[in-house]
Amino acid sequence: MKLKTLSSAILLTSLPVTGAFAAAMDRSGQSMSAFLQPGNYFEAGLSILDPDVSGKEAGTSETRRHVSDMADDYYFPSAALKIQANENFSFGLLYDQPFGAKAEYTGNNIFVSNPGKDTVLAQSSLDKMAADGKAKIEAYMQSDAAKTAIGTLMQQGMTQQQATQAVLTEASKPLVALQQGLAAANGALGTGGTKVKVDTQNIAAVFGYQPTKNWNVYAGGVYQTIKGSVQLRGQAYSLYNGYDANIKETGGWGWLVGAAYQIPEIALKASLTYRSEIDHDVNVKEDLSVMSILAANPAILTGLGVSADKIAAMNSNGKTTITTPQSVNLDFQTGIMADTVAFANLRWVNWKDFSIQPYKFGKVSEAIGGLVNRPNGFNLVEYSDDQWSVTAGVGRKLTEKWAGNVSVGWDSGAGNPVSTLGPTEGYWNVGLGLQYSPAPNYFIAGGVKYFWLGDAKAQTGAQAGGSEYVADFQDNNAIAYGMKIGYKF
Repeated sequence: MKLKTLSSAILLTSLPVTGAFAAAMDRSGQSMSAFLQPGNYFEAGLSILDPDVSGKEAGTSETRRHVSDMADDYYFPSAALKIQANENFSFGLLYDQPFGAKAEYTGNNIFVSNPGKDTVLAQSSLDKMAADGKAKIEAYMQSDAAKTAIGTLMQQGMTQQQATQAVLTEASKPLVALQQGLAAANGALGTGGTKVKVDTQNIAAVFGYQPTKNWNVYAGGVYQTIKGSVQLRGQAYSLYNGYDANIKETGGWGWLVGAAYQIPEIALKASLTYRSEIDHDVNVKEDLSVMSILAANPAILTGLGVSADKIAAMNSNGKTTITTPQSVNLDFQTGIMADTVAFANLRWVNWKDFSIQPYKFGKVSEAIGGLVNRPNGFNLVEYSDDQWSVTAGVGRKLTEKWAGNVSVGWDSGAGNPVSTLGPTEGYWNVGLGLQYSPAPNYFIAGGVKYFWLGDAKAQTGAQAGGSEYVADFQDNNAIAYGMKIGYKF
């Protein structure tokens, strides 16, 4: 088997739809295949994803309404340039958009505001709070302290009925103030539907050293930008119904390192690549629609048992650190017969250690966390498991100008229950690819993949880490399309 009889099929092993719908916010799959092509090489690709993710209210939700498709279409480009300076040294520039999210809830459900009906806390919680408050007042009115106060007022000239009413009114003031404040807060909640959009961009400068024709050791620096926005709306988010966060585009530095081994004569190639996590220190512009009501009605938070220092912290400002996760890619391919290669990719992404907690969001969560058994606060987004994904397939040269491939993929997801901002747990997929090479030195490739998305229970940040959830998403799917051009020079 000679490499030239396999070259078209080899290029097909990495179409741009590889990681179009992966766990958490993983998108591109961060392939190194372009850098490992022989000689000088350039490619550019575009992937488009059309997901359909719908479900129903469930779990702790007090209603059971339908949740219509909340996953928006999106696209992401990729490009790579690889220069083989001489037989021992190579250099590459790789561009992709590795992580992202895009979703919007519409319709009539707990993720869309319902002015006049939404409450800062669940109605069951408000009812319990009122009942507990009345019980405390009744207990106080039977106490010796209340009897003493009534007696004192009677000595000052009041009748027993007047004195009793005066003491009852005074004892009821905290509860009345709390109820009035909560009513005002209910009127200040957000409007519209929950939305999220997160975009990242990566450019990596990679240097490779090839001590022999079989080995390639490479490393490089990575510059990554991140920007995004989040709008939380609806009863699911209670006090955060009306929370907005805008992340201005900011950059951070990371690195990658890897090694590849190949035997060109049999089209065997294996590579292992590690990419570091990348820190982003950002000033998130945050707004909580009920904050002005809380400031004007301190009885709300004090009545809910929030301490003075935590109330003060809610109005402070600070930076937020967002750390995109580290990952490892293992790629393998080999010729299995004339004009045919088998290929596989294994990817691990450390989502378990990933979280986003904007500064003010965090301070508010610490203040109210005791109400939901999270005394130390909670995150806007977090995941409970690392992501594992596998893609395997076969590519075959059909004619001198045409080649095709088929593939199967599996993704573990990043835990279940999972965030309401991305309520699926992994997938299975099948893919088809086709490549046309008008001349030996360039090609045009296209591919399509169909995804069966894993069922998931969706939970808010306040529920993360527990078993509670607010909606259930089942029987969902997605379809991805990709195109790529490649040029050898």
